[in-house]
Amino acid sequence: MTTATDTYAPRPGAAPLPRMIAAQAVLETRMLLRNGEQLLLTVVIPTLLLVLFSSADIVDTGAGRSVDFLAPGVLALAVMSTAFTGQAIATGFERRYGVLKRLASSPLPRWALMTAKTASVLVTEVLQVTLLTVIALALGWSPHGNPLAVLLLLVLGTAAFSGLGLLMAGTLKAEATLAAANLVFLLLLVGGGVIVPLDRFGGAQTALGLLPISALSDGLRDVLQHGAATPWGDLGILAVWAVLGLAAAGRFFRWE
Repeated sequence: MTTATDTYAPRPGAAPLPRMIAAQAVLETRMLLRNGEQLLLTVVIPTLLLVLFSSADIVDTGAGRSVDFLAPGVLALAVMSTAFTGQAIATGFERRYGVLKRLASSPLPRWALMTAKTASVLVTEVLQVTLLTVIALALGWSPHGNPLAVLLLLVLGTAAFSGLGLLMAGTLKAEATLAAANLVFLLLLVGGGVIVPLDRFGGAQTALGLLPISALSDGLRDVLQHGAATPWGDLGILAVWAVLGLAAAGRFFRWE
């Protein structure tokens, strides 16, 4: 007895690659949004900082309303909290518990797994930016400038912080990643021009301006507060960090 080919359905084999990436991205996003600690880091802290420092005269941000200075910086902080801190910690513990090792043995290629993680970060950032923008507008924020320049800054900032986060998660132990990522988050929050202008740091201003968080916050501030066209200098700094971070992550990331 003979059987015609393609008789049985569904046929065995891996799903199409775009469908696998989309399914993994949805899973990554759902896990992130269900994690209370991640939500505290990515949503609650930036929101509290925006409301607190905009409502009370705590830090002298110079001329103009505080919210006009703070809103771009908090948007930059939201990108860093998701693309760097949150992703580094989550990926570090996935690596420790063998999750990445098991996923690497599945039909999903490793580069596709990283693509799905990046898509999850972007989805989370869209939610963050939307929420923070609504809150800032309610506080009296009046943004200006070119939306395309803002989008380019956010994309390059995400790439820069993702590369650095994956590099940390793929080279350090999970506990070390947890401590280092949170420490870096606090240091860059204070010294990255998010809530305190860089000119308050005197001679260290030039060096601090080369940090990715400083370039992102200053670039967003130039566009949204001062109406600048395209902050090429800040975009260049972010591009260099993105290339170096992603290249180093690709070279040194260990899956086990």
